[in-house]
Amino acid sequence: MKRISIILIIALLLLASCSPKNNDEEEVVQENENKEQQTSIVPSYQLTDETYRIILPFQTSEARGVITNQMGNRVDIDELEEGLMRQSKEIFDPGELFYQEGQYFSKELLFSMIDELNPKVNKEKVEELETEEKIEVYKKKPRYLTHILEQNYLKRNEDDNTVELAGVSIGIALKSVYRFQTETGGPYYNEKIPMKEMIEKGQEVAQTVVDQLKSTENFPDVPIMIALFREAEMNSPVPGNFVSKTVVPAGKNKIDDWDKINEKNVLFPSDEAKKNYTDDNEIINSFGNEIALFFPNYVGYIGKGFYINDDLQKLTIEVPIEFYGKGEIIGFTQYVYGLIQDMFPKNYDLEVQITSSAGAESLIYREAGKEKPVVHIYD
Repeated sequence: MKRISIILIIALLLLASCSPKNNDEEEVVQENENKEQQTSIVPSYQLTDETYRIILPFQTSEARGVITNQMGNRVDIDELEEGLMRQSKEIFDPGELFYQEGQYFSKELLFSMIDELNPKVNKEKVEELETEEKIEVYKKKPRYLTHILEQNYLKRNEDDNTVELAGVSIGIALKSVYRFQTETGGPYYNEKIPMKEMIEKGQEVAQTVVDQLKSTENFPDVPIMIALFREAEMNSPVPGNFVSKTVVPAGKNKIDDWDKINEKNVLFPSDEAKKNYTDDNEIINSFGNEIALFFPNYVGYIGKGFYINDDLQKLTIEVPIEFYGKGEIIGFTQYVYGLIQDMFPKNYDLEVQITSSAGAESLIYREAGKEKPVVHIYD
């Protein structure tokens, strides 16, 4: 593991501002995967007010590993998991509840549901058709549904020091582009799925998920939050985003209304950034131009912006560049540090990752509202 040197920021200030919240460590009783009671530990540290504590030992999901089998883009996997937790905070208080991986959907059940809830093509009949006819058949029966992710939120009972389920969150991952073959070994075709069509299908899936949970043996009467996630295109460097969500309160079985989620992950540079996020695009582009003036080894940047209601919440910029010595790395990092101070507003989280063919070289991070960034140079 690389040793980290910290410059430009006094270590004590960093520790004071970023140290986790310290709470008294607690022991609680919960059921394990075999429905037997066991003593578990609630960690004494809560990283922030917005972070769920996780009961130890960590109890893995019965559907562990399905997500990597179903979703091919790593950035989508991360955003589905982290984003669902972010959406859950509005319903399930991280100051009161504990996080646990889903315990009600098994691997076999998930695979079965995903298969059953997607449209089917009668391959025997399709074999008799010409190529263009085959393509049209597949276009009319896109596999919308990719994955169903379950997260559990637990509450502690003061009377007997046990924990029990307080709520469930479900993330439904849906395709924005349907990629298919009409025959094994043949070419791939890509069909874009309209947002409206995708949402309608996702809402149908959501009600089926609720019905399944409610029919599960020993499933308690708790709120269920469901959020629909639209995946990015294949090999996209930025993830897709959540588009809508709903809550089925305890005591109810049917979904009523859906709320729109206005979130977006944006790539810089891109036509979308240039067209829809002009001010941010100009700042980032100017940042790249300033670097190019003084460092001949600079080849460009990759920026990722996360927006809520069109307001930038976090900007991550990767700057790949080749170095020929530690002094050059330090000098470049100091130069970028100055550009950050001079060019970027302080109302969103900002992270600049400086990399080379050898890996990560340095990291500059500034939390929203802070005056000075934190800088790490890796040895």
